[in-house]
Amino acid sequence: MKEVTDLTHSSAFRRRSLATLAGAATVAIALVGCSSPSGEDDLALDGIIVGTTDPVTSLDPAGSYDNGSFAVQNQVFPFLFNSPYGSPDVEPDIAVSGEFTTPTEFTVVLKDGLTFANGNELTSSDVKFSFDRTVSLEDPNGPSSLLGNLDSVEAVDDTTVVFTLKAANDQTFEQILSSPAGPIVDEDVFSADALTDPADIVEGNAFGGQYTITDYTQNEIIQYEANPNYDGLLGAAKTESVTTQYFADETSLKLAVQEGDVDVAFRSLSPTDVADLREDDAVTVWDGPGGEIRYIVFNFNTQPYGAETAEADPAKALAVRQAIASVIDRAEVSEQVYNGTYVPLYSYVPEGLTGATESLKGLYGDGEGGPDVDAATALLEEAGVTTPVALNLQYSPDHYGASSDDEYAAYASQLNESGLFEVNLESTLWDVYSAERREDAYPLYQLGWFPDYSDADNYLTPFFSDANFLGNHYQDSAVNTLIQQQLVEGDVDARTQLIEDIQDAVASQLSTLPLLQGAGVAVTGTDISGADDTLDASFKFRYAALSRD
Repeated sequence: MKEVTDLTHSSAFRRRSLATLAGAATVAIALVGCSSPSGEDDLALDGIIVGTTDPVTSLDPAGSYDNGSFAVQNQVFPFLFNSPYGSPDVEPDIAVSGEFTTPTEFTVVLKDGLTFANGNELTSSDVKFSFDRTVSLEDPNGPSSLLGNLDSVEAVDDTTVVFTLKAANDQTFEQILSSPAGPIVDEDVFSADALTDPADIVEGNAFGGQYTITDYTQNEIIQYEANPNYDGLLGAAKTESVTTQYFADETSLKLAVQEGDVDVAFRSLSPTDVADLREDDAVTVWDGPGGEIRYIVFNFNTQPYGAETAEADPAKALAVRQAIASVIDRAEVSEQVYNGTYVPLYSYVPEGLTGATESLKGLYGDGEGGPDVDAATALLEEAGVTTPVALNLQYSPDHYGASSDDEYAAYASQLNESGLFEVNLESTLWDVYSAERREDAYPLYQLGWFPDYSDADNYLTPFFSDANFLGNHYQDSAVNTLIQQQLVEGDVDARTQLIEDIQDAVASQLSTLPLLQGAGVAVTGTDISGADDTLDASFKFRYAALSRD
């Protein structure tokens, strides 16, 4: 992450009181500032300044599949389907309608007269182009895995698009059209066979969402202006101008909040920062649902006894994973590191979504969610594993917040103190980490997840299908079959059972080890409205929802 760049004319944006939307509620983690002292520059009232530590991988939607990038793309690109403020459900956005016209054909009709901000017509040809290029580019950082069920896209006429799916009656397809795989881009500006440089995107004014970008320096500053050409579900932006400032760390972001240099800050503030702001009379704290999860990934090739190690042994590799699951104390980390802003997670689908279980709770540790070293010892002894087992555990100190240092130090301590493991704990900054973890460099490593859409499938298909984004060499034909079945099962009860069965199956195999679920905390100021709706809208935090009272 680059060092913080000072805001131009920052004194003009000084605030008497502050507000914060912070914590762990997926993308909706933010800070919102308030009233300007009398006599200060009135230009400050025309816009909102946003602060964040969450880096952008790519402005091109085909080249990113991360929270920081989607937070930007959500502001500036149009979607066929979207979720209105205050709702997790999706509705047509720049479309008039979308429905299955046959079991494998989903037909979308666009609104008439749509244009991008540059004046280019937005037609079904752009829609086909957008989805075709995401699939064909298959960028390793991109969202193409979300389109695994897409067979082809046909532009029937200027306003009609037909998506042909491989499996019939896909119960998640409308949600996928609102996900990171769903932004519609201008085929006259974007390259068909390579990612497009952000400078070319900005120069081409190739935007069709609620905002355009007028100034862009990646991971330093972005200047947004409301897009008068947007004609979609969300309506006109309430805030004419937004500046997003990127900060190197949580401490710098909190200081900017305290000094009034930002109005909105999201991703991330530490639990201590949130606790401090709860005591600030100038802010109001909101607690809401959170869909973020934190977990450890096991690389099935390079973990102890993994497939490409000298001592490869699938049974011993499984025993190591299961013993780790029996030693980790989630509650201790939740309380001592995160002050309850993250809570223990015992399965793959977080609490609150249909089909969520606690599959791991009864399988490992003391059977009640707590650790049990004796149980872990028995697992290793039965498999013939010699202890202590050397573990190379990697984490990123910048991408998931500064508390990652304390979180992973706690896990390492718990594993070492069991006497069953010797942990070599290392950290790598995200720009290197995100590439190296896909190159099998890390036998065990940290990841987090923000949902693309509010359905249990989004915590299953991307992780455990044959085309999963983890690339950790886990593959199971029975699990893949269950995943494909739940995608097309129209009966709610039957689909829920399939989702539960998938969690049970993966819990016994431990492709990943779920650890924590974000609890969702927000704090708002007195003259910024819309933050409560923003939090309710969960992961789709949009600046356009905010305005000054």
